[in-house]
Parts: sequence; C-alpha cells; structure tokens
Amino acid sequence: MSGRFQSVALGMAPAAFVLLWSTGFIGAKLGLPHVEPLTFLTIRFACVASLLALLALALRRPWPADRRTCAHLGAVGVLLHAGYLSGVFGAIHSGLSAGQVALIVGLQPLLTALLSALFLGERIRRIQWLGLLLGFVGVVLVLGQRIGAGGSHGALALTLMGLSSITLGTLYQKRFVPSFDLWTGSAVQFAAALLVVAPLSLAVESGRIDWTPGFVFALAWLTLVLSIGAISLLHLLIRRGAATRVTTLFYLTPPSTALLAWLVFDERLDAGAFVGMVLCGVGVWLVIGRR
Repeated sequence: MSGRFQSVALGMAPAAFVLLWSTGFIGAKLGLPHVEPLTFLTIRFACVASLLALLALALRRPWPADRRTCAHLGAVGVLLHAGYLSGVFGAIHSGLSAGQVALIVGLQPLLTALLSALFLGERIRRIQWLGLLLGFVGVVLVLGQRIGAGGSHGALALTLMGLSSITLGTLYQKRFVPSFDLWTGSAVQFAAALLVVAPLSLAVESGRIDWTPGFVFALAWLTLVLSIGAISLLHLLIRRGAATRVTTLFYLTPPSTALLAWLVFDERLDAGAFVGMVLCGVGVWLVIGRR
C-alpha cells in the first residue's frame, strides 16, 4: 500500500509543482508594492534557511559530508534562488507584469534542451523538439497581448538574468549534485543565496518595509509554500527525470499564472489564451509523456 501511495504521489508531483510554482508570480505581485525586491528576498531566504535548518536538526537529517558537496550545493543555491528570484522580483518591481516575466522565463525549456544536448549528452528526439516548439507557441498565445506592453530594458535584462540563472542552476545540479538530502541540502542552498542577496540589498536598497497584512501573507506564502514546498518538488523532479523533461514543466507556468491572475486579480482570459493552454499541455506531453 505504501508503495502504491508513493507511486500516486510521484505521479501527482508535476501538476502540484506547476500549480505551486505559478503562485510565486502572484505572491511577488502582492508583496512587492510594500518592499524592495532584494530586501524582500533577504527576509524570505533568512526565514527559509532557518526553518529548513531547524527541521533538519529535529528530523536528524544527514548534512553534506564534505566541503566539495557544500560548495556545489551553494553554487546551485546562488543560481537557482539568488540569481533567478532576484531577476524575477527585480523585473516585476521595475515595471514588467507578472505575465510578461512568466512568458520570458517560460522560454527556459528551449534553452535547457539545447544546453543539455551540448553538455549533458541528453538526446532530444524530433517529437520532443516538436513538443518544445508547441509549448513556446502556447506560451505566446496565452500572454501574447501582454508582450507589447511597457517595461524598461533594465527590467527585460533582469528577466533574462533570471532565465539564465534557473537554466544553469538546473543543469548544474543535475551534473554535480543529482542526489542530496532535501532538507539539509536546501538549507545550504538558501543560506548561500542569502549570503549573496543580503549584502546587495544593504548596498543598493533603502530597507524600508510596510508590514501590511498583504505583505505578511505574501512573505508567509512564498516562504512556506514556494521556497519549501515547490523547491522540494523541483529537486525531486530533477532527481527523477532528465533535465529537459523536468524543465519542460515550466511551459505550464505562464498559462497557470494567467489563470490564477484571472481568479485573484480579475484579469481577463480570451479565446487565444485557452488555445495556448491546450498547446502547452500537448507540448509538455510530447516531451515528458512519450518515452
């Protein structure tokens, strides 16, 4: 029975990850009016690293055995958390909408597929390339009417930084630390991200925080649900599948974000958006559903 439950849970993990990851853009939009992006991330990383460390100690989880493993985990943390989230939060704070940022970050599977083929030796079949292209078209349809909206070149550069960071972080983890304890390893990753982001926030931001109920809720959600729940699922999925199949799930984030934005902020979805969602689903199935 336990084996069957585990199998069902693993089968539901991709859908759960997409839903949880999509709420990150909503949480950022809720919280950023009350705090600057790097200050927001500094508080979030400090909370997450502390909680994970306490949980790891309480559960007596094994810590990394050597400095080399710690260094690799730290590098992943800097890329996967500090680089990616700083880019995303900075871009939204600078004027790009959550949908626009989700669209650009949604290009990750194409970049990951190319780099995986070049450096990890993963074979990308023609049907998978078709799935990647369909996913890209779906993303454009979902958020197409937002692409031409405002946003500075600096905000676009920050989004591209986030895209590059999460792509490189995923590939780096798959190559150098594919297996580690999720509790202690994630604590090391967030601690490394904190060591990078905290000094930057002190150097370039005012540190002002409006402790409104909306900000507290956004911080709690992003800390507990995103940084612990979704990131743990991401590590599990990276461990279970090839890098390209895992990162193709990010194609579902923009349509999921658009749907959540409609529910939370009453942003309207047109017929093209629904067609795009279907294309995203077909594209993901072609890449991760066919063996």
